[in-house]
Amino acid sequence: MNASDLTYADAIARLLSLVDHERADYERRGGSRPRQKRIYDLRGIARLLHRMGDPHTRPGIVHITGTKGKGSVAAMVEAILRAAGCSTGFFSSPHLHSFCERIRYDGQPVRPETFAALTAAVWPWHLANAADPDAGPATLFEFLTAMAFRHFQQEQTDASVIEVGLGGRLDATNVVRPAVSVITPVSLDHMAILGNTIGAIAADKAGIIKRGTPVVVAPQQFEPAEGVIRAVAAGRAAPCVSVADAVQWQIRQRSDYGQDMSIHTRHSDYGVRLPLLGDFQAANAATAAATAEVLAEAGFPITRHSVVFGLNSVEWPGRLEVLHRAPYLVADGAHNDHSLAAALDTLGDYLPHRRLIAVAGFSRDKQVDAMARLLAERVDRVVAVRSRHPRSLPPDDVAVALRHAGMPASRVESHSTVADGIAGALANAAAGDLILAAGSLFVAAEAREAMLDIAPEVYPDLMPSLPSR
Repeated sequence: MNASDLTYADAIARLLSLVDHERADYERRGGSRPRQKRIYDLRGIARLLHRMGDPHTRPGIVHITGTKGKGSVAAMVEAILRAAGCSTGFFSSPHLHSFCERIRYDGQPVRPETFAALTAAVWPWHLANAADPDAGPATLFEFLTAMAFRHFQQEQTDASVIEVGLGGRLDATNVVRPAVSVITPVSLDHMAILGNTIGAIAADKAGIIKRGTPVVVAPQQFEPAEGVIRAVAAGRAAPCVSVADAVQWQIRQRSDYGQDMSIHTRHSDYGVRLPLLGDFQAANAATAAATAEVLAEAGFPITRHSVVFGLNSVEWPGRLEVLHRAPYLVADGAHNDHSLAAALDTLGDYLPHRRLIAVAGFSRDKQVDAMARLLAERVDRVVAVRSRHPRSLPPDDVAVALRHAGMPASRVESHSTVADGIAGALANAAAGDLILAAGSLFVAAEAREAMLDIAPEVYPDLMPSLPSR
């Protein structure tokens, strides 16, 4: 097949033939297509990019890591840069509905034909890398990272916002020389890879800090995190902007459409109408504003108006997103106990309601017991579901976790799919109720598909077996 003949379906098939650490746990537990997992390192991606002419060395890169909020902050910074008149690239993961969402140019996902062309272009370099004993075949994430850098090079972007996939120190994106690094709140996640303590995880994420390059540190919930990050920054002579110390913000009004807020930084005051729900999004906006000011100091054409307009217009779906009113239906990608607690804390302030019903599905490698305890304590009823993702727990296992957490069986029901669970919850909800679809980003995505009539990309060989209920 000639490269020009590669279709989008062909491109996805090629990508899914690569090692994918996003589903490694599933395969170790008996998935249908076991793969060899190699140790994380940067040698393979560095050699691959060098074969491609080092497209990752373009100026104007914003590199963002963290456990919570990194996607939201990345979307805000990208929106601010576009508002300033910059052409932008945006690389993020995972996607909600299509692989194309992971690579964006000027705020829009690449078209399927562009995605296929990028896959075809990178593939020969990948094969050369695979034959190199000092490199080896690319993982799925490494290949996508290479595709993104090639696209941003081709488009000659003025700035590119690059979101870390996992951790920081050995993530494939950590080959860049950014204009600024950003670390959002750190909490316990991916502990089998990153470490079992906040300090260890913070140290791994602080691995994106480069010598002499400014780093913006979002307010940290856990005390060890900021101390570890500051120590790494000091050791690398990297100027450190602590948002908790340098920025003040206040929420003036909350509604189901977002929040009116003010941000006061070292250099300016901003009045913002942020179209995202959650007090934590206000903190993310403060972090984005601080990052924008560092970029302005580095010569980017960012003004006060750019910051305000960018934050006013930012879009980041699947994060406390209102999909239906009367009753409310909210989709949120909360996937650990801390993010789920933040979502639950937010709902009463922004969306007053009578009963709270959760449509919940979990990935097997997350803090399932802790999330089940939160739901048992704070939710009136739970509809247990399973997303299409291979790591997802069967709904009966979710129901068992909820019962072990103390939720009576009479308050739990199970459906085999998210769409069925959403339909069941809506059918039994009154106008004053609120339904929260959460537990993983994949559950949030499938809730959006069900409510907004979005056709998903389905990968049958990766789907779990879904028994009828």
